[in-house]
Amino acid sequence: MSSDDLHTDMIEGTYWWGIPTLFRAPHLPDPVQCDIALVGVPHSTGNGTTERDQHLGPRAVRHVSPLLGKRVHVPFGFSPWERARVHDLGDVPFPKANDNEDCIDRIIAYYREIDRAGAKPVSIGGDHSITGGIVSAIAGEEANLTKGKKAALLHIDAHTDTYDQLDHFLGAKRSAAHWGSYLVRNGHVDASRSVQIGLRGHTRSLDWLKPSYDLGYEVITMERFRTIGLKEACHLVTETLGDGPVYITFDLDSLDPTIAPAVSNLEPGVNGFTIDEANALLRCIRGKDVIGGDVVCLMPTKDQPNNITSMVAASIMFEMIALIAERI
Repeated sequence: MSSDDLHTDMIEGTYWWGIPTLFRAPHLPDPVQCDIALVGVPHSTGNGTTERDQHLGPRAVRHVSPLLGKRVHVPFGFSPWERARVHDLGDVPFPKANDNEDCIDRIIAYYREIDRAGAKPVSIGGDHSITGGIVSAIAGEEANLTKGKKAALLHIDAHTDTYDQLDHFLGAKRSAAHWGSYLVRNGHVDASRSVQIGLRGHTRSLDWLKPSYDLGYEVITMERFRTIGLKEACHLVTETLGDGPVYITFDLDSLDPTIAPAVSNLEPGVNGFTIDEANALLRCIRGKDVIGGDVVCLMPTKDQPNNITSMVAASIMFEMIALIAERI
């Protein structure tokens, strides 16, 4: 490598230089031209109980993610940027941003185009309702990426998001509280092959896990995780997901608040995952058919001056990109 190339790599790895795309990837809106489609989903009307600044997440991660845009994945031993065509498609447009149901419809339509193109999306939200729209488009009977099959879900979160007992969440029907349920009921997710892990906190009712059990999810609360340990948890995750298509959704509130303080639903009463534990849970599904993933619930206006939560969000996206790129 010439000195000029080294200097170019160095400057492109700085977050404060150049046009802020995700990971310094080329901005090309056509999903046909890429293997991995990076997408911003600036949506925050699916979670009405917290501040609504989650729509600022994509812009915040674009700001810091060039720090990872030229890096190799050391444990996997390769560069995902060399292995796959990774493009930043831009953001899902929301002309009716305050109408949650319209936004979910637009997410579905946007990701159906990605599914038809055969690209695998890695997205940054946005509140957790975006997962319902994304998976509705890329998994199930009409989906290309799953070949008409249901997806298994690796759901890393402090909360279940399967609140069947609510018909709406402060007006939002396909909300951040409902997607984990309706994706199963509508035939997009196979709960018997899916894992919800990291669930914790002091909840409003003692039967808070019942909807997830009734739907058929494998549930690993944080208490259970601490009891069985990381190695056994990883074994349970890989065995449950099986060999079919897998979608990953990562809520930043699954992490300990000391690691990710800028999230929409903090659970400070019980320790969350360390970043090493989170990375291990993602890396344990290495080799599986990961059709996409998302990172949600970033609240940039609550972040520290060094943008640490945005950086953590970018690092989780980087893990997902590497998982997908290795199989391409």
